[in-house]
Amino acid sequence: MESSTAAALQPEFDVFLQGTVFFDIVLTGLETMPAKGTEVWASGMGSCPGGIANLAVAAARLGLRTTLAAAFGDDVYGDFCWQTLCEQEGVDLSGSRRFAGWHSPVTVSMSVARDRSMVTHAHEAPVSASQLLAGTPRARAGIVHVEGTDEASLTAGRGDGTLLFADVGWDPTERWDSSVLDRLEGCHAFLPNSVEAMAYTRTDDPRAALHRLAERVPLAVVTCGGQGALAVDATTGEEEWAPSLPVNAYDPTGAGDVFGAALVLGTLRGWPLRQRLAFANLCAALSVQQVGGSLAAPGWGDIADWWSHVQADAAGGSAAALEWRSRYDFLPAVLPAPPLRTGRRATATLARASDA
Repeated sequence: MESSTAAALQPEFDVFLQGTVFFDIVLTGLETMPAKGTEVWASGMGSCPGGIANLAVAAARLGLRTTLAAAFGDDVYGDFCWQTLCEQEGVDLSGSRRFAGWHSPVTVSMSVARDRSMVTHAHEAPVSASQLLAGTPRARAGIVHVEGTDEASLTAGRGDGTLLFADVGWDPTERWDSSVLDRLEGCHAFLPNSVEAMAYTRTDDPRAALHRLAERVPLAVVTCGGQGALAVDATTGEEEWAPSLPVNAYDPTGAGDVFGAALVLGTLRGWPLRQRLAFANLCAALSVQQVGGSLAAPGWGDIADWWSHVQADAAGGSAAALEWRSRYDFLPAVLPAPPLRTGRRATATLARASDA
């Protein structure tokens, strides 16, 4: 009886998410942004679910049981996003709802010089986050954006053993109100980039910002783009830095979300901090080589393919490959058994079945 009761109390999912799903149109290969009254041509384009869907797909492709609470329109954009998330990627949408007459939020993302600019059109969701979260299944972890999330979303994971991983977005006012950090109370981790971390902590060095943030959460992580990632884990006493992988960044959309999903996976599996950071950097590096945020996320098949290439190059005497083989020598022990999945990618059309 006790064992069956304990099993019933186990979380049904690994990760819960709540947020806005956008229909993303991503334009790549732009040499410059269009000037007033001009037209420029993009050599690449992809369509995919965006926003919180970036995290949902990234987590699901790594094998995390993922549940998402979001509002969806009843238009063709909503059809596409719902089918892609639920039927193609296996994301649980039991906490999500569709609304007649509410059109899906749309974002056009333009990738120029390894960065991106975005234009979005959206209306306020028909229901609040607290209404969507009512009855959401329990999960081992949750990922939240602290500055744009109502208290219901933050409270949902507190008190029931759920580990909350908090992120933050760009402050368009550039005031960087430090009171945002007060919302981290009860969160397990905080994952800002170096610009955000320094701005909110009023420091001028990523490591100094990291140590300020480590006073607020058990796991503090600061991502530094091409310079890698820094982290302090007070639960294990570890402090680490992991370098980023040198790649040709084709489209950076969603790379931070991929990093976060990979870090959650490593944390739930109890990996050492150095391995967690290295794995998250690898997943982010693989994602920026594909177009689109959510559908650029790697699956285990993509990770296994990368490891095979590293092994082959190291056998051929490549010094760089030998270094990466040493840093990622933990991969064979964590790769799932074959067959391993590689993710479908975004294409330039609103297809009937995602990009198939």
